[in-house]
Amino acid sequence: MTPPYIAVLVTGDPVPTARALRGGFADLIRATAPAFADTAWHAFDVRELELLPELTDALAVIVTGSAFSVTDGLPWIERTAARLRELVRLEVPVLGICFGHQLLGQALGGLVGPNPLGREMGTVQFAISKADPLTGTSRGFVVNSTHVDVVAELPAGAEVLGRTALDPHAAVRFGPCAWGVQFHPEIDEAVMQLYIETRAALLLEEGFDPLALVRNSVDTPEAAALIGQFLRLAAERRAR
Repeated sequence: MTPPYIAVLVTGDPVPTARALRGGFADLIRATAPAFADTAWHAFDVRELELLPELTDALAVIVTGSAFSVTDGLPWIERTAARLRELVRLEVPVLGICFGHQLLGQALGGLVGPNPLGREMGTVQFAISKADPLTGTSRGFVVNSTHVDVVAELPAGAEVLGRTALDPHAAVRFGPCAWGVQFHPEIDEAVMQLYIETRAALLLEEGFDPLALVRNSVDTPEAAALIGQFLRLAAERRAR
């Protein structure tokens, strides 16, 4: 691979209906950053790789969401966690999304587990806790979420950037060049609705109203813009 390139570590797949409509997580993520369309993008399915690329020459590394739990202890999860620790140490820009956010938290010494407040599903309000170049400085915005696990205890040195009603650690800066967001910047209204429809039976069992969740789902352009902002920060760092 010839730098600069953007690496996407694929740790899972969207629900089948969303994948049929829009492709995998790497496709969804790339679609949010049209300004980087001419940059080389490389997707690595870490579930299938026994030897992960070093990625130290990448412009940026993005870790996707997944239906797996980082607490599953699978060999590929441990391998990916080890690689992320090294990338953070070397200050290669890294962004973790949902599972990727949790994996960063656990890899760096935090604790991940089921959210005591329960599942977070649908379009929810995100509030800024601390000004940061990635998430902004003042007001919050809406985000699309689908998760049960959270980073329950932060690793040493991590800073909370934002929260939702059900997750006080919804956005975290894990290091000088490492961020994680519990929500899905790459999921728009249509994909969010497909997630809700796919999990409708489970949501009903847990006391949710899936129809209301579908009605309340919206596009989240400010959340989607975080991916492009992350890549701009990485490009600025490379230029320096």
